[in-house]
Amino acid sequence: MSSLCLCYPSFLSLSIIPCPGKLQFSMDHHQLSLLANLAKTSRSNLRHFLAPMGLRLSEHLLIQCSYLGSPPNIQNETRLLYSLFRQIGIEDKEIKLILEQNPSLTSTTLDSVRARVFLLQSAGIKGIELYRLIIKCPNVLTAEEIDYFFHFVLNSLPGKIEPLQLKRLMTATEPRFLVGFDRKVMLLLDHGVPQEKIVHILNNVNLTKAMCFKSIEEIDRTTTFLSRFGGINIIVRRPMILNFDLDTQLIPRVEFLKELSGGDEDATRTLLCKLPAILSYSVEHTKEHVELLRSFAGLTDPQIFKIFVVFPNVISASKERKLLPRIGFLKQCGLNSDDIFKFLTKAPLFLGLSYEENLVHKLVFLVKIGYEYRTRELADALGAVTRTSCDNLQKVIGLFFSYGFSSADILAMSKKHPQILQYTYSSLQEKMEYLTEGMGREVGELLAFPAFLGYKLDDRIKHRYEAKKKVIGEGMSLNKLLSVSADRFSAEKEKSHS
Repeated sequence: MSSLCLCYPSFLSLSIIPCPGKLQFSMDHHQLSLLANLAKTSRSNLRHFLAPMGLRLSEHLLIQCSYLGSPPNIQNETRLLYSLFRQIGIEDKEIKLILEQNPSLTSTTLDSVRARVFLLQSAGIKGIELYRLIIKCPNVLTAEEIDYFFHFVLNSLPGKIEPLQLKRLMTATEPRFLVGFDRKVMLLLDHGVPQEKIVHILNNVNLTKAMCFKSIEEIDRTTTFLSRFGGINIIVRRPMILNFDLDTQLIPRVEFLKELSGGDEDATRTLLCKLPAILSYSVEHTKEHVELLRSFAGLTDPQIFKIFVVFPNVISASKERKLLPRIGFLKQCGLNSDDIFKFLTKAPLFLGLSYEENLVHKLVFLVKIGYEYRTRELADALGAVTRTSCDNLQKVIGLFFSYGFSSADILAMSKKHPQILQYTYSSLQEKMEYLTEGMGREVGELLAFPAFLGYKLDDRIKHRYEAKKKVIGEGMSLNKLLSVSADRFSAEKEKSHS
């Protein structure tokens, strides 16, 4: 015999069985609701309702009851939970698993769960991300700590933490670790983080590591220690520094750099302020780079630290792909340790630029205009052109050709003044036009004084030419006109007027 069990929150339980000959029947939500109300009145009314469906009350059997479209053995609140979860996109089998693993959901009011879902959506966690979060961490719907956290995030911060950042936090952090989050944020503000930068910091750290797993005391010690080396400024520029442990990571890394500087705390501060990301590298990583520069390039610790200050990104250059072959190239060009140090402080980008996409093309240009391979002159020229693009270098060489210079002329000028190859094409064009048209001079004068192309056109060249032209005419030496110091030029100008 088929059977139904009808149960209600009032703990009323009625036994119902189908009448003989009518074993198949069903009830929808409306019929079940009406049945529940009738059950609270009288048995005669209930019998009158059941008769058309072929059902009758049983005095002896406890019979199971179900209705179409509803999971078995759930009360009204649970049914409504199913409806809410379905709206989010969660399937019935997933809902069942969630409720089995998190029984607290069934004892939580629907209004409370719905309010929590709305809170998550207000923070930007919607659609598929909300679905994934609830599937993975259903306790986000019941944990009390989450309410206070999200109200602080939504109402007390001058900006918005990115939804994916919040989702990562909810996924990786137990709700109990959210307690005190607001006080930790206020501590950073008390240490000097600008109000407008706090959300930038929170969006660029691992919130679990930097804020939740660390105590207020740990965060306070970290910011106090870093205050000696740029403090809040380096945290704002590189928020992920807060991810690191103070005792096992930050202090050893700072101390190693300080030791490399010869104990100069101010110099260490300068380095950290220039590239806070240098603290992202382990002591072991930094030591390996330092040792290579010591042993292979022959540099001293003060020289290595100076290179770090000039070009701190040397720490990110691959030892095998960049440092070893490029220092090897400089040694092949005849540079000794001191030469290599001077080269790297003047042209540090040589260690960072791509060989295939940058340096090799520049080498080709230099060889084409006459530079010999593995020579000091080639190294000097290559150092100069690290500061310009391949496209600009090609235009500059083309400009010289257009004014009648030969490859040998360009080679001679660049050996005297390598910087001419790194100047911008448009700037060189203006100066050469002014030289030939504004000053009426021969372009060939650049062979004797290519440094002319390095002076500012308006502030130096035009100003001095116009001032001197009235006194000594137009046949003045370009070298004497431009290379004399500003003080001496002013003194000579005043003397000529007296």
